[in-house]
Amino acid sequence: MAGSVVVTGGSGGIGRVIAERLARAGQVVTLDPAPPSHDHAGIEHVRADAADPEACREAARLAEARAPLRGWVNNAAIFADAGLGTATAAEIGDLIAANLTLALVGTHTAVGHFRTHARAGSIVNVSSHQAQRPVRGALPYATAKAAIEGLTRAAAVDHGPEGIRVNAVALGSITTERYEVYRRDHPGVDAQMAALHPLGRVGRPVDVAEAIAFLLSSRSDFISGTVIPIDGGRSVLGLDPEAL
Repeated sequence: MAGSVVVTGGSGGIGRVIAERLARAGQVVTLDPAPPSHDHAGIEHVRADAADPEACREAARLAEARAPLRGWVNNAAIFADAGLGTATAAEIGDLIAANLTLALVGTHTAVGHFRTHARAGSIVNVSSHQAQRPVRGALPYATAKAAIEGLTRAAAVDHGPEGIRVNAVALGSITTERYEVYRRDHPGVDAQMAALHPLGRVGRPVDVAEAIAFLLSSRSDFISGTVIPIDGGRSVLGLDPEAL
């Protein structure tokens, strides 16, 4: 993708791999409260919260100064759970809003920037398989991701006539530091995860990065308003005793 792109939540984990992959094709600005774990000539970092509209605008300005801003990836997320039986409605609503706001502010900033410059652009929101098939105990996260997928479709409809494409990728289980900690604490989880994913393994950050690079590129110029599972087939697998 010629031009520049902003990646929120790009300091580490999946976001870092996304940023490094995109930097092979253009200039990248990452936006994250944490210091960057990367040292890459094509990546500049804004240390701030992606829910802050001014921080997002600053990231857009920095990206535009490097090359015309043409892409935006809303990868930032908050992992905090609460249940209807253990938390108040207000507490749960705050957690849902926290995750939704990260994508909403980024999408709002990107659309505004593209429109100001009368320029086509591509936005990719990072969602989860939980938007369609929640895991027990993750109600706020699953609800927020479902809302982000709705935001994706609505923004694509509203701004398609301006050449602005909006898509989402719904991730299955991906190997990250957080996931590796989970593996260490739960012996035997590898076999369970292999059974959940028809391809027999969990995903790698590079699997996500390659899909996002495609959605930001001209090769996907007629794709908008979609949610693409990056989950090794997990979302279509019907676990059923009759299968045995």
